[in-house]
Amino acid sequence: MSEIIAADQLRLFIERIERLEEEKRGISDDIKDVYLESKSNGFDVKTMRSIVRLRKMEKNARDEAEALLETYKAALGLA
Repeated sequence: MSEIIAADQLRLFIERIERLEEEKRGISDDIKDVYLESKSNGFDVKTMRSIVRLRKMEKNARDEAEALLETYKAALGLA
């Protein structure tokens, strides 16, 4: 009996994961469409992706990353 219950529970978990993966693909496609739309309106997608990545970071982590980038740029004569 417990084997049947475990198999049913496993099947339900797998089905949930499959549904979520499908939703994730749909959301990924939506994000891609927004980037394509923004590009067609003259925005630089690479820069937008950088901004999105920066906005996900906490302020102190972002400040640290930007300071390190400036240090590296200065060391290479790019600043």
